[in-house]
Amino acid sequence: MGEMMLALFRHHQWSRAALVYTDDKLERNCYFTLEGVHGVFQEEGLHTSTYSFDDTKELDLEDIVRYMQASERVVIMCASGDTIRSIMLAAHRHGMTSGDYAFFNIELFNSSSYGDGSWKRGDKHDFEAKQAYSSLQTVTLLRTVKPEFEKFSMEVKSSAEKQGLNEEDYVNMFVEGFHDAIVLYVLALHEVLRAGYSKKDGGKIIQRTWNRTFEGIAGQVSIDANGDRYGDFSVIAMTDTEAGTQEVIGDYFGKEGHFEMRPNVKYPWGPLKLRIDETRIVEHTNSSPCKSPGGLEESAVTGIVVGALLGAGLLMAFYFFRKKYRITIERRNQQEESNIGKHRELREDSIRSHFSVA
Repeated sequence: MGEMMLALFRHHQWSRAALVYTDDKLERNCYFTLEGVHGVFQEEGLHTSTYSFDDTKELDLEDIVRYMQASERVVIMCASGDTIRSIMLAAHRHGMTSGDYAFFNIELFNSSSYGDGSWKRGDKHDFEAKQAYSSLQTVTLLRTVKPEFEKFSMEVKSSAEKQGLNEEDYVNMFVEGFHDAIVLYVLALHEVLRAGYSKKDGGKIIQRTWNRTFEGIAGQVSIDANGDRYGDFSVIAMTDTEAGTQEVIGDYFGKEGHFEMRPNVKYPWGPLKLRIDETRIVEHTNSSPCKSPGGLEESAVTGIVVGALLGAGLLMAFYFFRKKYRITIERRNQQEESNIGKHRELREDSIRSHFSVA
Protein backbone atom coordinates (compact mmCIF):
# COMPACT_ATOMS: atom_id res chain seq x y z
CA MET A 1 0.00 0.00 0.00
CA GLY A 2 2.86 2.38 0.75
CA GLU A 3 4.37 1.95 -2.72
CA MET A 4 0.94 2.44 -4.30
CA MET A 5 0.30 5.73 -2.48
CA LEU A 6 3.82 6.87 -3.33
CA ALA A 7 3.18 6.23 -7.05
CA LEU A 8 -0.13 8.10 -6.76
CA PHE A 9 1.56 11.10 -5.12
CA ARG A 10 4.26 11.14 -7.77
CA HIS A 11 1.56 11.12 -10.44
CA HIS A 12 -0.04 14.21 -8.88
CA GLN A 13 3.33 15.72 -7.87
CA TRP A 14 2.33 15.97 -4.22
CA SER A 15 4.80 15.81 -1.33
CA ARG A 16 2.74 16.22 1.87
CA ALA A 17 -0.07 14.21 3.44
CA ALA A 18 -2.15 13.95 6.60
CA LEU A 19 -2.85 10.39 7.77
CA VAL A 20 -6.18 10.05 9.59
CA TYR A 21 -7.10 6.58 10.83
CA THR A 22 -8.90 4.52 13.42
CA ASP A 23 -6.90 2.53 15.96
CA ASP A 24 -8.71 0.35 18.47
CA LYS A 25 -5.38 -1.01 19.86
CA LEU A 26 -6.59 -4.57 19.10
CA GLU A 27 -6.44 -5.73 15.48
CA ARG A 28 -5.05 -2.35 14.38
CA ASN A 29 -5.61 -3.00 10.66
CA CYS A 30 -5.69 0.67 9.74
CA TYR A 31 -2.72 1.51 11.95
CA PHE A 32 -0.47 -1.03 10.25
CA THR A 33 -1.77 -0.09 6.80
CA LEU A 34 -0.97 3.59 7.26
CA GLU A 35 2.25 2.82 9.08
CA GLY A 36 3.39 1.27 5.80
CA VAL A 37 2.41 4.44 3.95
CA HIS A 38 4.20 6.57 6.55
CA GLY A 39 7.35 4.47 6.31
CA VAL A 40 7.58 4.65 2.52
CA PHE A 41 6.86 8.39 2.50
CA GLN A 42 9.51 8.98 5.16
CA GLU A 43 12.12 7.06 3.14
CA GLU A 44 11.32 9.13 0.05
CA GLY A 45 11.41 12.47 1.89
CA LEU A 46 7.66 13.15 1.78
CA HIS A 47 6.17 14.89 4.80
CA THR A 48 3.38 13.28 6.83
CA SER A 49 1.41 14.17 9.95
CA THR A 50 -0.90 11.75 11.75
CA TYR A 51 -4.15 11.73 13.68
CA SER A 52 -5.71 8.60 15.19
CA PHE A 53 -9.00 7.90 16.91
CA ASP A 54 -11.06 4.91 18.03
CA ASP A 55 -14.21 4.62 15.94
CA THR A 56 -15.65 2.04 18.34
CA LYS A 57 -16.23 5.00 20.66
CA GLU A 58 -18.04 8.28 20.12
CA LEU A 59 -16.29 10.38 17.48
CA ASP A 60 -15.26 13.97 18.02
CA LEU A 61 -15.88 15.03 14.42
CA GLU A 62 -15.18 18.68 15.17
CA ASP A 63 -11.73 17.83 16.47
CA ILE A 64 -11.00 15.69 13.40
CA VAL A 65 -12.08 18.51 11.09
CA ARG A 66 -10.01 21.07 13.01
CA TYR A 67 -6.98 18.83 12.63
CA MET A 68 -7.50 18.44 8.87
CA GLN A 69 -8.00 22.18 8.42
CA ALA A 70 -4.77 22.93 10.29
CA SER A 71 -2.84 20.13 8.61
CA GLU A 72 -2.08 19.09 5.03
CA ARG A 73 -4.34 19.53 2.01
CA VAL A 74 -4.09 15.87 0.97
CA VAL A 75 -5.80 13.61 3.52
CA ILE A 76 -5.40 9.81 3.50
CA MET A 77 -7.98 8.09 5.70
CA CYS A 78 -8.58 4.54 6.89
CA ALA A 79 -11.69 3.63 8.89
CA SER A 80 -15.03 1.87 8.57
CA GLY A 81 -17.44 2.94 5.83
CA ASP A 82 -19.79 4.66 8.27
CA THR A 83 -16.95 6.56 9.92
CA ILE A 84 -15.61 7.76 6.57
CA ARG A 85 -19.10 8.95 5.67
CA SER A 86 -19.39 10.89 8.94
CA ILE A 87 -15.99 12.53 8.43
CA MET A 88 -16.80 13.47 4.83
CA LEU A 89 -20.14 14.96 5.89
CA ALA A 90 -18.38 17.04 8.56
CA ALA A 91 -15.71 18.15 6.08
CA HIS A 92 -18.39 19.09 3.55
CA ARG A 93 -20.24 21.21 6.11
CA HIS A 94 -17.00 23.08 6.79
CA GLY A 95 -16.51 23.85 3.09
CA MET A 96 -13.61 21.45 2.54
CA THR A 97 -14.99 19.60 -0.52
CA SER A 98 -14.77 22.33 -3.15
CA GLY A 99 -11.32 21.40 -4.48
CA ASP A 100 -8.97 22.83 -1.86
CA TYR A 101 -8.53 19.40 -0.25
CA ALA A 102 -8.00 15.94 -1.72
CA PHE A 103 -9.46 13.06 0.30
CA PHE A 104 -8.44 9.43 -0.09
CA ASN A 105 -9.94 6.47 1.70
CA ILE A 106 -8.09 3.16 1.93
CA GLU A 107 -10.63 0.35 1.81
CA LEU A 108 -9.05 -2.80 3.22
CA PHE A 109 -11.60 -5.20 1.78
CA ASN A 110 -12.42 -5.83 -1.87
CA SER A 111 -16.11 -5.20 -1.36
CA SER A 112 -18.24 -5.83 -4.43
CA SER A 113 -20.60 -3.01 -3.45
CA TYR A 114 -18.24 -0.47 -1.90
CA GLY A 115 -17.46 1.44 -5.07
CA ASP A 116 -21.08 1.89 -6.17
CA GLY A 117 -23.13 4.19 -3.98
CA SER A 118 -21.12 3.80 -0.80
CA TRP A 119 -22.39 7.22 0.25
CA LYS A 120 -25.99 6.02 0.24
CA ARG A 121 -27.62 4.93 3.50
CA GLY A 122 -31.25 5.74 2.82
CA ASP A 123 -31.31 8.51 5.41
CA LYS A 124 -31.80 12.27 5.35
CA HIS A 125 -28.08 12.85 4.78
CA ASP A 126 -27.86 11.00 1.44
CA PHE A 127 -27.98 14.10 -0.76
CA GLU A 128 -25.33 15.86 1.31
CA ALA A 129 -23.20 12.71 1.41
CA LYS A 130 -23.35 12.41 -2.38
CA GLN A 131 -21.98 15.94 -2.67
CA ALA A 132 -19.26 15.22 -0.13
CA TYR A 133 -18.19 12.00 -1.85
CA SER A 134 -17.56 13.86 -5.09
CA SER A 135 -14.27 14.89 -3.42
CA LEU A 136 -13.37 11.42 -2.14
CA GLN A 137 -11.31 8.79 -3.93
CA THR A 138 -11.16 5.24 -2.63
CA VAL A 139 -8.14 2.96 -2.88
CA THR A 140 -9.04 -0.73 -2.91
CA LEU A 141 -7.82 -4.01 -4.36
CA LEU A 142 -7.58 -4.18 -8.12
CA ARG A 143 -11.05 -4.31 -9.62
CA THR A 144 -11.72 -6.77 -12.40
CA VAL A 145 -14.45 -7.50 -14.92
CA LYS A 146 -13.37 -11.09 -15.56
CA PRO A 147 -16.36 -13.45 -15.98
CA GLU A 148 -14.50 -15.99 -13.84
CA PHE A 149 -14.41 -13.55 -10.94
CA GLU A 150 -18.12 -12.81 -11.23
CA LYS A 151 -18.87 -16.55 -11.23
CA PHE A 152 -16.54 -17.06 -8.26
CA SER A 153 -18.27 -14.24 -6.37
CA MET A 154 -21.68 -15.80 -6.93
CA GLU A 155 -20.44 -19.20 -5.74
CA VAL A 156 -18.92 -17.68 -2.60
CA LYS A 157 -22.11 -15.76 -1.92
CA SER A 158 -24.26 -18.87 -2.36
CA SER A 159 -21.98 -20.90 -0.08
CA ALA A 160 -22.01 -18.18 2.59
CA GLU A 161 -25.79 -17.96 2.52
CA LYS A 162 -26.07 -21.73 2.92
CA GLN A 163 -23.90 -21.43 6.03
CA GLY A 164 -26.27 -18.81 7.44
CA LEU A 165 -23.88 -15.90 7.01
CA ASN A 166 -25.49 -12.53 6.42
CA GLU A 167 -22.43 -10.50 5.51
CA GLU A 168 -23.07 -8.02 2.71
CA ASP A 169 -19.60 -8.35 1.19
CA TYR A 170 -18.64 -11.94 0.52
CA VAL A 171 -15.51 -11.69 -1.59
CA ASN A 172 -12.85 -9.76 0.29
CA MET A 173 -9.07 -9.72 0.10
CA PHE A 174 -8.75 -12.80 2.31
CA VAL A 175 -11.11 -14.98 0.26
CA GLU A 176 -9.52 -13.88 -2.99
CA GLY A 177 -6.01 -14.30 -1.58
CA PHE A 178 -6.76 -17.78 -0.23
CA HIS A 179 -8.11 -18.87 -3.62
CA ASP A 180 -4.99 -17.62 -5.42
CA ALA A 181 -2.71 -19.21 -2.81
CA ILE A 182 -4.30 -22.62 -3.49
CA VAL A 183 -3.86 -22.11 -7.23
CA LEU A 184 -0.19 -21.19 -6.72
CA TYR A 185 0.40 -24.25 -4.53
CA VAL A 186 -1.17 -26.58 -7.10
CA LEU A 187 0.95 -25.10 -9.90
CA ALA A 188 4.13 -25.49 -7.85
CA LEU A 189 3.21 -29.03 -6.78
CA HIS A 190 2.62 -30.18 -10.37
CA GLU A 191 5.97 -28.76 -11.45
CA VAL A 192 7.77 -30.50 -8.58
CA LEU A 193 6.13 -33.85 -9.38
CA ARG A 194 6.98 -33.52 -13.08
CA ALA A 195 10.59 -32.86 -12.10
CA GLY A 196 10.68 -36.21 -10.31
CA TYR A 197 10.47 -35.00 -6.73
CA SER A 198 8.02 -36.06 -4.04
CA LYS A 199 5.02 -34.10 -2.80
CA LYS A 200 6.79 -34.15 0.58
CA ASP A 201 9.67 -32.03 -0.75
CA GLY A 202 8.38 -28.84 0.82
CA GLY A 203 11.53 -26.88 0.06
CA LYS A 204 11.25 -27.60 -3.65
CA ILE A 205 7.57 -26.66 -3.68
CA ILE A 206 8.24 -23.35 -1.93
CA GLN A 207 11.00 -22.48 -4.38
CA ARG A 208 8.57 -23.01 -7.26
CA THR A 209 6.23 -20.38 -5.78
CA TRP A 210 8.87 -17.64 -5.84
CA ASN A 211 9.52 -15.10 -8.57
CA ARG A 212 6.65 -16.03 -10.88
CA THR A 213 3.42 -14.73 -12.38
CA PHE A 214 0.21 -16.70 -12.85
CA GLU A 215 -3.46 -16.09 -13.56
CA GLY A 216 -5.50 -15.59 -10.39
CA ILE A 217 -9.24 -15.33 -9.95
CA ALA A 218 -9.23 -11.55 -10.44
CA GLY A 219 -6.31 -11.25 -12.84
CA GLN A 220 -2.57 -11.76 -13.00
CA VAL A 221 -0.81 -12.44 -9.70
CA SER A 222 2.92 -11.76 -9.36
CA ILE A 223 5.16 -13.15 -6.62
CA ASP A 224 8.59 -11.65 -5.97
CA ALA A 225 11.87 -13.44 -5.23
CA ASN A 226 11.09 -13.43 -1.49
CA GLY A 227 7.72 -15.10 -1.93
CA ASP A 228 5.72 -11.91 -1.30
CA ARG A 229 2.79 -11.01 -3.50
CA TYR A 230 2.93 -7.72 -5.36
CA GLY A 231 -0.02 -5.52 -4.45
CA ASP A 232 -2.30 -4.39 -7.28
CA PHE A 233 -4.82 -1.65 -6.47
CA SER A 234 -7.52 0.44 -8.09
CA VAL A 235 -8.64 4.01 -7.39
CA ILE A 236 -12.40 4.61 -7.42
CA ALA A 237 -14.03 8.02 -7.70
CA MET A 238 -17.39 9.60 -8.45
CA THR A 239 -17.58 10.18 -12.20
CA ASP A 240 -21.22 11.34 -12.29
CA THR A 241 -21.99 13.84 -9.55
CA GLU A 242 -25.67 14.02 -10.47
CA ALA A 243 -26.30 10.28 -10.22
CA GLY A 244 -23.60 9.74 -7.63
CA THR A 245 -22.12 6.76 -9.49
CA GLN A 246 -18.53 5.74 -8.92
CA GLU A 247 -16.12 3.78 -11.06
CA VAL A 248 -12.46 2.90 -11.36
CA ILE A 249 -10.43 5.81 -12.71
CA GLY A 250 -6.91 4.41 -12.29
CA ASP A 251 -4.91 1.30 -11.42
CA TYR A 252 -1.60 0.52 -9.74
CA PHE A 253 0.37 -2.57 -10.73
CA GLY A 254 2.81 -3.58 -8.03
CA LYS A 255 5.25 -5.55 -10.16
CA GLU A 256 5.87 -2.57 -12.43
CA GLY A 257 5.46 -0.04 -9.60
CA HIS A 258 3.42 2.08 -11.98
CA PHE A 259 0.15 3.99 -11.57
CA GLU A 260 -1.88 4.81 -14.66
CA MET A 261 -5.22 6.46 -15.29
CA ARG A 262 -7.82 4.48 -17.21
CA PRO A 263 -8.56 5.88 -20.66
CA ASN A 264 -11.95 7.33 -21.56
CA VAL A 265 -12.88 7.90 -17.92
CA LYS A 266 -14.13 11.28 -16.76
CA TYR A 267 -11.58 12.32 -14.16
CA PRO A 268 -13.48 14.28 -11.48
CA TRP A 269 -10.52 16.33 -10.27
CA GLY A 270 -9.09 18.09 -13.28
CA PRO A 271 -6.53 20.91 -12.95
CA LEU A 272 -9.33 23.49 -12.99
CA LYS A 273 -11.10 21.99 -9.97
CA LEU A 274 -8.37 20.64 -7.73
CA ARG A 275 -6.41 23.44 -6.08
CA ILE A 276 -3.90 21.82 -3.74
CA ASP A 277 -1.59 24.42 -2.20
CA GLU A 278 1.30 22.69 -0.45
CA THR A 279 3.22 25.92 0.11
CA ARG A 280 0.90 27.26 2.80
CA ILE A 281 1.98 27.27 6.45
CA VAL A 282 0.27 24.52 8.41
CA GLU A 283 -0.32 24.06 12.11
CA HIS A 284 0.17 20.51 13.27
CA THR A 285 -2.28 19.96 16.10
CA ASN A 286 -2.04 16.20 16.19
CA SER A 287 -3.39 15.13 19.54
CA SER A 288 -2.83 11.44 18.93
CA PRO A 289 0.30 10.84 16.88
CA CYS A 290 1.49 7.40 15.89
CA LYS A 291 5.11 8.52 16.15
CA SER A 292 7.08 9.07 19.30
CA PRO A 293 8.55 12.54 19.99
CA GLY A 294 11.96 11.24 19.00
CA GLY A 295 10.76 10.33 15.54
CA LEU A 296 10.49 6.59 16.01
CA GLU A 297 7.27 4.88 15.08
CA GLU A 298 5.21 3.39 17.88
CA SER A 299 5.99 -0.17 16.83
CA ALA A 300 9.73 0.58 16.88
CA VAL A 301 9.49 2.13 20.34
CA THR A 302 7.47 -0.86 21.53
CA GLY A 303 10.09 -3.21 20.11
CA ILE A 304 12.90 -1.39 21.88
CA VAL A 305 11.03 -1.40 25.20
CA VAL A 306 10.13 -5.09 24.91
CA GLY A 307 13.69 -5.93 23.89
CA ALA A 308 15.09 -4.01 26.84
CA LEU A 309 12.73 -5.76 29.25
CA LEU A 310 13.61 -9.17 27.82
CA GLY A 311 17.30 -8.35 28.04
CA ALA A 312 16.95 -7.22 31.64
CA GLY A 313 14.95 -10.35 32.44
CA LEU A 314 17.62 -12.59 30.93
CA LEU A 315 20.37 -10.81 32.86
CA MET A 316 18.45 -11.17 36.12
CA ALA A 317 17.72 -14.83 35.40
CA PHE A 318 21.42 -15.43 34.65
CA TYR A 319 22.42 -13.61 37.84
CA PHE A 320 20.11 -15.62 40.08
CA PHE A 321 21.00 -18.87 38.32
CA ARG A 322 24.70 -18.15 38.74
CA LYS A 323 24.20 -17.21 42.38
CA LYS A 324 22.15 -20.34 43.09
CA TYR A 325 24.63 -22.49 41.16
CA ARG A 326 27.56 -21.03 43.12
CA ILE A 327 25.80 -21.67 46.45
CA THR A 328 25.04 -25.23 45.37
CA ILE A 329 28.68 -25.83 44.38
CA GLU A 330 29.94 -24.38 47.66
CA ARG A 331 27.58 -26.58 49.67
CA ARG A 332 28.61 -29.62 47.66
CA ASN A 333 32.30 -28.83 48.22
CA GLN A 334 31.69 -28.40 51.95
CA GLN A 335 29.82 -31.70 52.04
CA GLU A 336 32.58 -33.47 50.13
CA GLU A 337 35.24 -32.02 52.45
CA SER A 338 33.18 -33.16 55.42
CA ASN A 339 32.80 -36.66 53.96
CA ILE A 340 36.53 -36.83 53.24
CA GLY A 341 37.25 -35.81 56.85
CA LYS A 342 34.91 -38.48 58.18
CA HIS A 343 36.47 -41.15 55.96
CA ARG A 344 39.93 -40.09 57.14
CA GLU A 345 38.89 -40.34 60.80
CA LEU A 346 37.28 -43.76 60.25
CA ARG A 347 40.39 -45.00 58.48
CA GLU A 348 42.69 -43.77 61.28
CA ASP A 349 40.44 -45.39 63.92
CA SER A 350 40.49 -48.61 61.93
CA ILE A 351 44.29 -48.58 61.70
CA ARG A 352 44.69 -47.90 65.43
CA SER A 353 42.28 -50.68 66.22
CA HIS A 354 44.19 -53.09 63.99
CA PHE A 355 47.52 -52.33 65.63
CA SER A 356 46.00 -52.60 69.10
CA VAL A 357 44.77 -56.13 68.36
CA ALA A 358 48.14 -57.07 66.96
